[in-house]
Amino acid sequence: MEQRKKRTGLIAGVLFLILAIVAMTFLYNQFMEKGTPGAKKIVVEVIQEDESSKSYEIQTDAEYLRQALDEKKLIEGTEGDFGLYVTTVDGRTADEGKQEWWCLTQDGNMLNTSVDATPLKDGDHFEITLTVGW
Repeated sequence: MEQRKKRTGLIAGVLFLILAIVAMTFLYNQFMEKGTPGAKKIVVEVIQEDESSKSYEIQTDAEYLRQALDEKKLIEGTEGDFGLYVTTVDGRTADEGKQEWWCLTQDGNMLNTSVDATPLKDGDHFEITLTVGW
């Protein structure tokens, strides 16, 4: 009898966890910031390890950053669970053996979204900086 109670409790706990995940996913999709439709102009600044930089003005109808960067063929990477993991920017591939990676910021503030989930609006300014060290 006690085994049955434990099993029932475990099943109820797993079902609750699944329901909570589904609810959080729904809420995230409903309230996450969306990109602005229509034409817009953004600026993307690529900053190398020697702090030299190159700016790109991009005219786009894209609603998310990845689309705009793909249009200009500025990035390459590998697909992962959270979208594209950017490994190459403007022809420069980060060397993971040297702990190099590309850091995405907007107006100097680090973003909590990937290039796939970063919405665009007219006048946005982004920086993609080659960073050393985990």
